[in-house]
Amino acid sequence: MTHDHDLVLRPTAAQTEAALNPPPGRIGGDLVVETLAALGATTVFGLPGQHALGVFDALRRSSLRYVGLRVENNAGFAADGYGRITGEAAPLLLSTGPGALTSLAALHEAASASAPVLAISSQIPTAGLGGGRHGYLHELPDQSASFRGVVKSVHTVRSASQIPSAVAAAWTSALTAPHGPVWVEIPQDVLLAPTSIPVVTGVDAFPEDLPPRPELTAVAADLLARAARPAIIAGGGVVRADASGKLRQLAERIDAPVVTTFGGKGAFPWTHPLSLRSWLEDRHTTDFLEDADVLLVIGSGLGELSSNYHTFTPRGRVIQIEADLGKLESNHPALGIHADARLALQALLETVDRREDQEAPARVRTVLSRVAERIASQDLTLEQDLLASVRRALPADSPSFWDMTILSYWAWSAFDAKGPNTMHSAQGAGGLGYAFPAALGAAAADPGRPVLAVSGDGGALYSIAELATAKQYGLSVTWLVVDDGGYGILREYMTDAFGATTATELTRPDYAALAESFGVPGVRTSPETLERDLAEALATPGPSVVVLPALLRMFAPTHLG
Repeated sequence: MTHDHDLVLRPTAAQTEAALNPPPGRIGGDLVVETLAALGATTVFGLPGQHALGVFDALRRSSLRYVGLRVENNAGFAADGYGRITGEAAPLLLSTGPGALTSLAALHEAASASAPVLAISSQIPTAGLGGGRHGYLHELPDQSASFRGVVKSVHTVRSASQIPSAVAAAWTSALTAPHGPVWVEIPQDVLLAPTSIPVVTGVDAFPEDLPPRPELTAVAADLLARAARPAIIAGGGVVRADASGKLRQLAERIDAPVVTTFGGKGAFPWTHPLSLRSWLEDRHTTDFLEDADVLLVIGSGLGELSSNYHTFTPRGRVIQIEADLGKLESNHPALGIHADARLALQALLETVDRREDQEAPARVRTVLSRVAERIASQDLTLEQDLLASVRRALPADSPSFWDMTILSYWAWSAFDAKGPNTMHSAQGAGGLGYAFPAALGAAAADPGRPVLAVSGDGGALYSIAELATAKQYGLSVTWLVVDDGGYGILREYMTDAFGATTATELTRPDYAALAESFGVPGVRTSPETLERDLAEALATPGPSVVVLPALLRMFAPTHLG
C-alpha cells in the first residue's frame, strides 16, 4: 500500500542531465537568482554593493528583470509597492552594512502595512561572522539584529547548499498571512565561490493557510445575526487577503454599515448605501461605532489612526478577525479570531443567518451628512476641490501612492479609492519619501496602467534621485508635488501647540525644472488647471512631474475634546 507521504517525484531525463552536468561558471549568487526564478519571481529591485556583487553578476545569467533604484530605502519602497499591487513577494537585493541599514525605514513600512518584501542582503566574509572585530568593510557585530524587530523572520546562510532552502523559507514566511517583509543574509565569499550544486529548477514554498477556529466563527455568526445595531470596521487585512467581495456579501446579508480604515481604503464600495466611507477622524463616526451593539473588526488592530487617536471606546460586543496575532485584542477586549480575513469571512458567510434592517442606510446617510456639515463649516473649499480634481483626473483602475502630506491626510478620509488595492500610503509606519519610489514599483508590476504618486515638497526631497530611475526604465508614474515651502503638517502642529514653528521651513528647488534636467517632463500647475494638467500627464506614457504651489490646511480634529 502506498501513502501520499511515500510518493517521490522522479526527475525527468532533462533534469537528471542538468543535475549531473550543471553549466560551468556558476557561483553562489546563481543559486540565489535561480531559486527566485523557480519560486516564480520575475522582477527584482535593489542596489549593488561590493559584498553583493556575486548576486548581481548572476543576474546577467538569469531571466529576472532588474529595476535599480538610487537609494536602498527607495528600493525597499519600490519592492513594497510591487508587493502590494501583485500580492507576490518582491525580491530586494542589498549590500552589507550601510546599504542594508538604509533599507530599514522601508522595511518598517512594509511590516506595518503587511507588504510582502523578500530582502536578500550580502554579509561580510564568513570568517568575519560571530561578533569579533575583524575590520572588514561594512562590518557589524550582528547585522541581522538590526532587522529582527522589524521583519517577520530572519534567515542566515553560511554555505551555498543552504541558499535554496533559506530563500524558499523566507518566501513562504513573506506570503503567509499576515504578509510582511523578511530578511535573508548571505556572506560575500559564499556568493562568490564557484558551485557545482545542480541548477535550482523546482522549489516548494507554499504559504501556510490561517483558517479560523469553527467554534469561534459560530459564536460570531450568532452574535451578528441577533444584533440590533451591528457595524463593521474593515482594515488593510481585507485588502491584503483579497476579501473585499466577501466583505460586501456579509455586510449586505446582515445590513451592517461599514467603515474602512485608512489602510483598508477601497475594501468596501464608497457609494454603497451601507458605506460610512473612511471618516475615522470624526466624532460622528466614532459615536456611531461606539453605539453598535456588535462591532465586527476585520483586518485591523484598531490602532491610533483607526480609533480616532484612541478616543474610540466601544460599548457593545467586539468581534476581531486578525491575522497578526500581536494585534489581536491589543487595544480592546473582543471575541478574538486569529485568521486570514478571506477565510474568516467565508466561514461567516457559510454560517450567519440573514438579518434585515431597512433603517441602516438612513442611519448611514445621517452620519455622512453630519460629517459633511462639520467640514463645510471650516472654510476648506480649496482642499476639497483639489481632492476632487485628483479623483476626476485619475483613471478609476489606476493605483495611487500617497506620501505623508496634508493632501494625503485628506485623502485618507475623503478620497474615493474606486476599488480595493488601488490606494496606498505610508500611514503604517508614517515615514516620509514613500510615494514616488513605491509608485515606481507599482508601475514595474503593471506597465499597462498609469500610476499616481502624491508628495509634499518635504517628502519629495527624499526621492528626487529616483527621477533618474523613472527615466531609465520608462516607468509611467505621474508625480504630483504639492509645494507649500516646508513640512506643512508639522507647521500646523507646532503653531497649534507652541504658537510658533521651528525647523519647518525649507529652501527647495524648482521641481518642474529639476524634473526636466532628468529628461522628465515637468509642469507647474494651479488649483484651476490641476485636473487638466494631471489628466494630460497621466495619459502620456513615461514619467512626469506636476508641481502645485499651494498652502493647504487640515480639517479640525475631533479627538482633542
